[in-house]
Amino acid sequence: MDSGQKATTADPQQSVTALPSETDVVIVGGGIIGVSTALFLAEKGLRVCVCEKGRVAAEQSSRNWGWTRQMGRDPAEMPLAIESLAIWRQLKQRFGIEVGYRETGITYLCRNAREEEKAHGWAEIGKAHNLPQRTLGAREIAAFLPGAAADFTFALHTSSDGRAEPSIAAPAIADAAAERGAIIATGCAARGIETTGGRISVVVTEKGPIRCMAVVVAGGAWSRLFLGNLGIAFPQLKVLSAAARIDDVPGMPNMPVGGGDFAFRRRLDGGFTVAPRNVNIAPIVPDSFRFLPEFLPTYLRTWRELRLRIGRQFFTELAMPRRWALDQPSPFERFRVLDPVPPKPLNQKALAALSRAFPAFANARITQSWAGMIDVTPDEIPVIDAVDGWPGLYLASGFSGHGFGIGPGAGMLMLQLVTGDTPCVDPSPFRFSRFASRSTPCR
Repeated sequence: MDSGQKATTADPQQSVTALPSETDVVIVGGGIIGVSTALFLAEKGLRVCVCEKGRVAAEQSSRNWGWTRQMGRDPAEMPLAIESLAIWRQLKQRFGIEVGYRETGITYLCRNAREEEKAHGWAEIGKAHNLPQRTLGAREIAAFLPGAAADFTFALHTSSDGRAEPSIAAPAIADAAAERGAIIATGCAARGIETTGGRISVVVTEKGPIRCMAVVVAGGAWSRLFLGNLGIAFPQLKVLSAAARIDDVPGMPNMPVGGGDFAFRRRLDGGFTVAPRNVNIAPIVPDSFRFLPEFLPTYLRTWRELRLRIGRQFFTELAMPRRWALDQPSPFERFRVLDPVPPKPLNQKALAALSRAFPAFANARITQSWAGMIDVTPDEIPVIDAVDGWPGLYLASGFSGHGFGIGPGAGMLMLQLVTGDTPCVDPSPFRFSRFASRSTPCR
């Protein structure tokens, strides 16, 4: 029976209730980006405290597909994706944690000329970065993916891509950070920031203030609201993505596979996560109108993949405070976890599409459904940068559905930006200044 509930999540065992009075870096948000940043900061010997309003990885970090891929990335993200995959491979040996990572490869299947054209474009990007990839024709697909339907005409496979387990990865990374001295405070909303002499000096939380030298905002879909209380306009919208768990089906591929209208990944628990590919719901909210000029080009380019919807969320966000005093409860204390109702028709269509692609799934049933909110920027590239005009303030958000796969790499890059170390990749594609007209601080 379809439970209609969110994906299973778990808090790190080391979550604390008492906050430090002082630390080096406060991280706002306990998703994959926040805890990865905390891990690398703690490994380097810095004092770090993660403030998470709800539970570690309770939102999109535990609700995504679980793909760790380089294939199909925007060229601007590719170096960071490659760096991140290198870290995924090291996590178990380096930190002694199980995140469910398996280097299985990933395959995209195509049925028509438009899908093939996109896959050939990805192949060219992969070739430029020396990815171990392979193209397959119709006859080769049958041998490479037994059980696939006969109507696929082309496939692109990248052997160094893989999968990890969203429900355990971020909590395990948080545990590793805690073992190295990081404080992981769940149920602890950061209300805002205070400055001294124009520089970040204090994070005010619902449990008290924390003096610090730097703050990393890694709040996912909440980052815009948090920054807005500072007068910083971060152009970010939310997109709803759906997924479901289905029973195990023997003989199906261990690698994640995607087609034009489906995607699936084998889970550690023996079942599969299945999701509709190239279909997301874009809720119309007040910010949709505020940021219409920025997001309109993206919508015109990706309209086939989006379903515009207006409903209760419009009025919820319309009524939500945009500014609040730091000695009063914030919106983050009212909305601990974004837990949208899963759109069952999308998951049912995904399973139907999967059954057409791999007939062995015809009798599979959905045992759990969930949805999550993806934080999206106008160009679908994240911001990983210092915030101009706010010394000590950093932003890592807007990952546009790519945060799980590139999360460890983003955490490493943020460590390097905070400490002034040489960046592992060129950080210029992730600069906040590309949204200059909207990011000017206003105190």
